[in-house]
Amino acid sequence: MVLKAEETTEIPLFPLRTVLFPFGTLPLRIFETRYLDMVRRCMREGLPFGVVLIRQGVEARLQKDDSQPDIFNVGTAALVADFNPLSDGMLGIVCRGTRKFRVIGTREQPDHLMLGQIAWLPDEPATELGPEHHGLTEILKDLVVHPMIQKLGLDVDFSDARSVSWRLSELLPIEPEIKQSLLQLPSPRERLTELNRLVSKLRGEGNGKR
Repeated sequence: MVLKAEETTEIPLFPLRTVLFPFGTLPLRIFETRYLDMVRRCMREGLPFGVVLIRQGVEARLQKDDSQPDIFNVGTAALVADFNPLSDGMLGIVCRGTRKFRVIGTREQPDHLMLGQIAWLPDEPATELGPEHHGLTEILKDLVVHPMIQKLGLDVDFSDARSVSWRLSELLPIEPEIKQSLLQLPSPRERLTELNRLVSKLRGEGNGKR
């Protein structure tokens, strides 16, 4: 069933200090019982969970009286694509981003898993790349051939502004909060404009300019 943008639903949330973009790949190491149970259920029933960036707080609940972290209200739904029990007792999973959502409200299960009432955000429009984006495309082409990035198995459509803007946003060495601001932009052209600005700033700092 395809959900319309205005429909809402409840999904489990996984607060992290990482931003997931649509059709991105995110490897995770799971050890907390609440998340192990969440992953098992999602895999068994083919359900997504939501990856949301932590604004303040920590990922792991180490003490019984630890509170839930404060989160940004825009995230990306993820499906488990692969899993592998690790030698240290943790569960390694690879999840794939699907579509963006906005968190309307949250509640906590008895096992401290955060559930979010979410509204699906409209799909971003398919957009062609312009000549002003050539430099960004070349940067992305250089990044995806790096051996560490190749292991992620990223699927990049270099003719699609959405794909280029998502993949470059997740791969650039910028703070999670900046990645979050890029995720929240509603169109790839806006994201690419901001990426051009960020790349110019990074190059300036790399040359010792302030």
